[in-house]
Amino acid sequence: MASTSAAHSHLSEYEIWWRDHYNFLKEKGYTLRSRYSPDWVPSWTNTNKVDINCEDGIKSPHYLLLDARRIQDDARVLLKCIDVSRHPYEIEIGRYFCRSPLDEDPNNHCIPVYEVLEVPSDDNLAILVMPLLRDATDPYFDTVGEVVDCIHQLFEGLRFMHRHHVAHRDCMQLNILMDGSMFTDAWHPSDQYMSEDFKHAARHRTRTQSPPRYYYIDFGISRKYEASNTEPLEIPIFGGDKGVPEFREDYSKPRNPFPTDVWYLGHAVQEIFLDRYSGVDFLSGLVSDMMHTDPAQRPNMDDVFSRFQVLRQGFSNWKLRSRVAHVDERSLFDLIAHWARRLQYIVRRIPPTHTFVS
Repeated sequence: MASTSAAHSHLSEYEIWWRDHYNFLKEKGYTLRSRYSPDWVPSWTNTNKVDINCEDGIKSPHYLLLDARRIQDDARVLLKCIDVSRHPYEIEIGRYFCRSPLDEDPNNHCIPVYEVLEVPSDDNLAILVMPLLRDATDPYFDTVGEVVDCIHQLFEGLRFMHRHHVAHRDCMQLNILMDGSMFTDAWHPSDQYMSEDFKHAARHRTRTQSPPRYYYIDFGISRKYEASNTEPLEIPIFGGDKGVPEFREDYSKPRNPFPTDVWYLGHAVQEIFLDRYSGVDFLSGLVSDMMHTDPAQRPNMDDVFSRFQVLRQGFSNWKLRSRVAHVDERSLFDLIAHWARRLQYIVRRIPPTHTFVS
């Protein structure tokens, strides 16, 4: 039988850190996948299998993040290791949105923080325990109604944060995720296209059939302000999206982070929808205003949300059921498949949207 020391030669340096904390996390009520067990022996050992075709052969794509199972109820969770000295407000803001009554507000789309674990032997490190979410753009959107539901949730979520005087400061595309409501199979955390056991593609319904809930993640550079501070100023700090016009103009000039959030979200909508789908031109005018080069000319999130409500109010059910086509799904087969689904929804009386005009 292969030795565990040989097995661990397959682990990267950051994976070894998680392996070394396997027992600590288990004591706290969380079990890591077999790959990160101190006793791990690769499943492909003494077989003809290739590591990349095995569930335990795929490493986590991000060194700070790892999935786990909560022992109490077998729920899948995400563990995020943070350096508190570098991101001193992330825990505070995450916990703030988890307090009652904010945690029960349907407008709250901030990822819940279930627990914060202090890492032994390193006072600067903490592990946040959160729900396991997935890429909000996969699988592709199919109808105008599915796009409307997503945009509605994203706009109400950032409006909710701003109304509680929190600027996200990095609400770009990669920091928008969704839950697994669509999926009939659990997906593999390191390859979301595949099932958890890595034996087939993870099966799913459409967003119309099983609408997901969308979330904002990563409050590492977010800030919360006093209600009286209506025009806060901060030295710019680049998030994942480096295209903010005011930062490129003068990186040393303090700026109000709230209009910058509006630009970030507008650009995220541009990247996710307008750059990749046909049938979403109705978003163009609002997104253009959100991305105005002059921060003072951008609408605030109250205005953005209100304008979107007026926009969607004019859509008939037929419009909401109409197709949006991703650049990779424009074949005749894709069109026929869309119409088959569309007729099924009408016959079964499945509504075209699951959010409502406010």
